[in-house]
Amino acid sequence: MTDHLTIVDHPLVQHKLTQMRKVDCSTGKFRRLLREISLLLAYEVTRNMDMTTETIDTPLCKMDAPVIAGKKLALVSILRAGNGLLDGILELVPSARVGFVGLYRDEETLQPVEYYNKLPKELGERLTIVVDPMLATGNSSAAAIDLVKQAGAGEIRFLCLLAAPEGVARMKEAHPDVPIVTAALDERLNEKGYIVPGLGDAGDRMFGTR
Repeated sequence: MTDHLTIVDHPLVQHKLTQMRKVDCSTGKFRRLLREISLLLAYEVTRNMDMTTETIDTPLCKMDAPVIAGKKLALVSILRAGNGLLDGILELVPSARVGFVGLYRDEETLQPVEYYNKLPKELGERLTIVVDPMLATGNSSAAAIDLVKQAGAGEIRFLCLLAAPEGVARMKEAHPDVPIVTAALDERLNEKGYIVPGLGDAGDRMFGTR
């Protein structure tokens, strides 16, 4: 763990990730595991949120009880695979505002191409969590965070299932102020820009389009 990168090594996270990596993991099982693991990762990425207190009545007395401060947090999914993490986090934080950034990777240049951008209002007053299962080259993630910052976001965190060293380095270079939370830091990228050992294309495996 560093200030920039947090690897969630909880046994449940690691066990579920291993099941997802298996080549014979079915689409339905992959989707279910991703939802389950996203709940556990959400616990870590929402750590250290600003808190305040409000006076409430319990069945016995009044008390000053802790609550999350400020406007509701914002979640930004990098389409399409980010939606797999998004669904699980929304179970934990159903009142979160949600935005979407559509980027696809040019297979020749490995650079991101934007095709959709719809973000919540008042991002400058919200903790914004950008989600995408795979941090590979880091180009798409860095581009998405560029767009989120242009929309006014100040406090941003990035949540992914798997990261490659190349992607972590790219993100640290482009956005040193954005901490990364992930379940695993894998070995490297292959010549096509896929994470090794990885788990293949998360979107294809989630939606059954492989």
